Amino acid sequence: MEVLAEVVRSGLVESRHRGVAVRVDAAGEVVWSIDDPSTVVFPRSANKPIQALGMLRAGLPLDGKLLALAAASHSGESFHLDGVREILALAGLDESALQTPPSYPLDPKVHADYIRAGGVRAPICMDCSGKHAAMLLTCVTNGWPTDTYLAPEHPLQVVITETFTELTEGPPSVIGVDGCGAPLLATPLVQLARAVGRIAAGAPGTPEATLAAAMKAHPEFVSGTNRAELALVRAFPQLIAKSGAESVFVVAQPDGEAFALKIEDGGERPLYAVMARALELAGLSAPVLAERPQVLGGGHPVGEVRTTF
Repeated sequence: MEVLAEVVRSGLVESRHRGVAVRVDAAGEVVWSIDDPSTVVFPRSANKPIQALGMLRAGLPLDGKLLALAAASHSGESFHLDGVREILALAGLDESALQTPPSYPLDPKVHADYIRAGGVRAPICMDCSGKHAAMLLTCVTNGWPTDTYLAPEHPLQVVITETFTELTEGPPSVIGVDGCGAPLLATPLVQLARAVGRIAAGAPGTPEATLAAAMKAHPEFVSGTNRAELALVRAFPQLIAKSGAESVFVVAQPDGEAFALKIEDGGERPLYAVMARALELAGLSAPVLAERPQVLGGGHPVGEVRTTF
């Protein structure tokens, strides 16, 4: 893959991050790309808006902040955990129904505070627990079994895969297992951009529009109060944005224009700098997007993470 960002220390390029990026217009046509946008990727949690849409189409009775949480990789803050419990209560279930791996909160500060308070690894703290709670509620709503809700052949996962296939214009390139245990559907990066663009451009009254509105109105539920993802969507409230593990990121505008990128080495360090540059080229710029991870020497700035395009 091509170099998307460089780490410069004291004038010397110390490291490079390679990857692929693409911008599509409202019609889904490629405006520009760096490297091959047909590269197949596991979107990881960048798939969550598509999964949430599949659940809505299957009758998930959520809206607003709880729907945003269904599409979240949350930080494990108290309001996130309370929201997960609220979704479970709507299903008549408790935390024991979650099949997420026992985890600590995702946000480092929240993680530290949680441990100081005597917290231990728990399924509800895993950043995907909002999605899993929504999956369980979708199952209860439809009378589907809840103990096997992660099985690829389960009616819930079949509906999600059908939604994914429709939005990405083809069946999953590969079906794997995500970190949370749910089926993980791979697709070319350009198709991920088009799929999330279609959600952002959903017509009024459609499940797509309901989901996009929830994500835009409650971005702190989609990520967390200390996350760069939140800063991005607060700078541009019209956007929906979703990051994924191993350094995947997708952003979409209300007309369906969308941006997607994948950093090859999986490191998050250049992720927001690269997306900020992609948005800047599209005429979207704000001071918050100019921020870069610090390169320090002796506790003082001695370099930068810079994009190459």
